Amino acid sequence: MEEGQVLLGEGRRADSFFVVRTGSIEITARSGNGEDLIAILAPGQFSGEVATLAGRPQLASVRAREPGEVIEVPREALLGLVQADSDLSDVLMRTFLLRRSALIAHGLESAILVGSAYSPETLAIKEFLTRNSHPYAYVDLDHDEDAQQILDRFGVGSGDVPVLICRGEVVLRNPTTTRIADCLGFNEAIDPARPRDLVIIGAGPGGLAAAVYGASEGLDVLMLESEAPGGQAGSSSKIENYLGFPMGISGQELASRALSQAVKFGAEVMVARSATKLSCGKRPYVIDAGEGLKIPARTVVIASGAQYRKLPMSNLPQLEGAGVYYGATPIEAQLCRDEEVIVVGGGNSAGQAAVFLAETAKHVHVVVRTRGLEETMSRYLIRRIDESPAITLHAETEIVRLDGDHHLESVTWRDAAGATETRPIRHLFSMIGVSPCTEWLESCVALDERGFVKTGPELSPAELTSAGWPLSRRPHLLETSRPGVFAVGDVRCGSVKRVASAVGEGSIVVSFVHQLLAE
Repeated sequence: MEEGQVLLGEGRRADSFFVVRTGSIEITARSGNGEDLIAILAPGQFSGEVATLAGRPQLASVRAREPGEVIEVPREALLGLVQADSDLSDVLMRTFLLRRSALIAHGLESAILVGSAYSPETLAIKEFLTRNSHPYAYVDLDHDEDAQQILDRFGVGSGDVPVLICRGEVVLRNPTTTRIADCLGFNEAIDPARPRDLVIIGAGPGGLAAAVYGASEGLDVLMLESEAPGGQAGSSSKIENYLGFPMGISGQELASRALSQAVKFGAEVMVARSATKLSCGKRPYVIDAGEGLKIPARTVVIASGAQYRKLPMSNLPQLEGAGVYYGATPIEAQLCRDEEVIVVGGGNSAGQAAVFLAETAKHVHVVVRTRGLEETMSRYLIRRIDESPAITLHAETEIVRLDGDHHLESVTWRDAAGATETRPIRHLFSMIGVSPCTEWLESCVALDERGFVKTGPELSPAELTSAGWPLSRRPHLLETSRPGVFAVGDVRCGSVKRVASAVGEGSIVVSFVHQLLAE
């Protein structure tokens, strides 16, 4: 290599990494000041980070700093190394993960988001980028004096915000997550037309576990996720009752680690793509992912999860993301710092949110319709709520009114005696039970009366007959009324709504997938 030679340019797909034999290479990235030097790599060191494993575009450039020699290792060979050599895998994975964290902390500007803290669309984009571990710079229209200058530079009016400036070149006005993922190259390395052994719908704990175990056992695995890995659990501020993490772990960190494991073993993950239909009349099955995208699959795992039910308020849609939230992450916590907040719900997610928000909020009101929390929440969370002076529990109480035009301004609740109270509270977190995400399945598999997928022993002979079950055996434990279509996690009828339970189902289902493929 010669001095100044670009080995891999910023924004190019990371299809190789380099080991330095002689000389040195430098890692640089564009910034508002021109170009920042991120690192210098000497003989014996190597380039690469998480993007290299996933085949996504580089966040930084790799350039020869001085003449010398490097070994170029293609991505396919890298995946083979991390799967075959345990010691080398540990070194590479640890380095790649730490480098991604450092790049995020450095604030690289491959994506610049211009928006407002009062905009639900801005909040949604921030969460999408954060939960997908993609670094971005944020320009706040409400407080940043340079915001108008940036808008003028790219010919954008204030009515176009939020705006995402992608790779310093493409300007996306109020974009969907699909457009963002396409612009940043999240799915560039994936061939959706290739038939897969296993296609997983949803990257929550159950889907991630199925991807890890399936790929590690040699299956060709593709996972579709509409938003970001982790599902509902990914928005949990801290999970403390998950086996092996006595100090707790955030849902986002748990999901990020699981995703890295899945990619390490060769699973591919397509984000910002939703399954809109499952064509189950013949095999291989075909998943419709919108915009004409058809994905063939020999087996399918439905892990699309569930979403929180919504408060029965006519003006709720205009307040979602503008004072009404469905997850308590550091992004939402920053929005309501030093203000009163309400958490509606009595499950573990609500308890985790209340305890987390109490660290920064002025006061947290927990509102539940039941007489207490004992039947729905873990004891350790109940104790923390009881002992926190910053949290008040309102039992046998329900929300009856939300007021505000463009942002929540006040909340009215009613207690068991029928008395109502209105408080000037601008932030409400709704976590009141779940509804399954199964609309896309239509009549393909048998569902229960609430829309959850029925599997194994839950399926009656009549349901199997109606579905045209073609085999002499009954469905496997996690198999639906269609052979080779399985369901795990919150979307499944009778599942235990716990992260560990979903992970267990995701790992177990792979053994049934193997049996089905062998039939």
